[in-house]
Amino acid sequence: MLRVAVRMLLGDRAKYVGLLFGISFTSFLVTYAGSYLAGFMTRGFALVAENPSIDVWVMDPAIESTQLTTDIPDSALSRVRSVKGVRYAMPLALTTVNARFPNGRFQSFQLIAVDEASLCGLPPLRDGVSPAVMRTPDAVVVDPGGTSGKLQTPSLAADQWPYGPPRLSGPTRSLQAGDELRVNEHRVVVRGRVEALPRYPPEPLMYTTLANATRMLPPRPHLLTFVVARAAPGVSPRKLARRIEAQTGLKARSSDDFKRDTVDWLFVNSEDVGDIGSMVSIAMLVGLGMTGVLLYMFTTDSLKQYAVLKAMGADSRLLLTMVFVQSGLCALLGTGLGLGMCAVVGQIAMVEFDFPFRMMWFTPLIAAMLVIFVALVAAAVSARPVLKLEPGVVFAGR
Repeated sequence: MLRVAVRMLLGDRAKYVGLLFGISFTSFLVTYAGSYLAGFMTRGFALVAENPSIDVWVMDPAIESTQLTTDIPDSALSRVRSVKGVRYAMPLALTTVNARFPNGRFQSFQLIAVDEASLCGLPPLRDGVSPAVMRTPDAVVVDPGGTSGKLQTPSLAADQWPYGPPRLSGPTRSLQAGDELRVNEHRVVVRGRVEALPRYPPEPLMYTTLANATRMLPPRPHLLTFVVARAAPGVSPRKLARRIEAQTGLKARSSDDFKRDTVDWLFVNSEDVGDIGSMVSIAMLVGLGMTGVLLYMFTTDSLKQYAVLKAMGADSRLLLTMVFVQSGLCALLGTGLGLGMCAVVGQIAMVEFDFPFRMMWFTPLIAAMLVIFVALVAAAVSARPVLKLEPGVVFAGR
């Protein structure tokens, strides 16, 4: 009988293709939304992820994520270094600056200042540039940070902006070593590009040393944002974090815990989470509506076949099984098609447009569960005519 149910489904090609399309659409959108969620969550803690050598992050007690930070006293560095179990501790400062390009255009950057001696926190430089260039006066390195077209400087000498109105319409090129910018009316020299991880929200990045940052930034009470520490051999990061908190009164989190804190903060505060929830809800409603209507139409159009089977001795339980097998087959094939399309489209979007797409292991499982739910509801709705089926009434045409 199950083979008969499959033959009945495949016999009506139009409704069969419509069912596959509805379920594939649901599977695609749910998987894509989940992968986008995982992608921008991962970019949310990119600052932590691009520093795998750091075990513990020490910060102000009010900081809950890498997205919203404040400064701590400079004395925090020596206090952390005095804690037993700290192999080494280095300063790290974050702030936002406006840089002026030679054609007069302004661009906001996240400025990340690292320790001048160790350069701890500096990503690898591109094109074989030595990190030692960071120790030259007024040196900075930059990265788009997930943005596009934000690091453009005028390509013609005539468009440089010493005087007069800005020249914003001239041809441009990407920043490269030797280009100059102005930050707070202080000249800085771009020494290269770094391989930093894209950020969420996307924002151009500028790396420099603390000594250079002190010269280019206006006077401020404190400069440090984090003290980053490496645990001594045999000391776990979580144990060291608890020890630092008890001794210094500052907040200390292991890298894994700080990533988790950032994800939790983004879930609560990011508007994109609500947008993704709306996308999933729309996908579920559209998939349920399309699948339910088409499967119901298919079932009502096949009532004569079900009536023949019931007249031959098939009970209602067997007929219901046939309906659920038809729905399950569409769910299985539609889920596979949706996942395949999502993987292809997501790869193209990630490679070509730097889209925050990351298909985690749990994303296809969640999509499959939601698609199964849609298929079960559609099958339950379509089962009603079969349960009320009376062969005599069907054959009589009433």
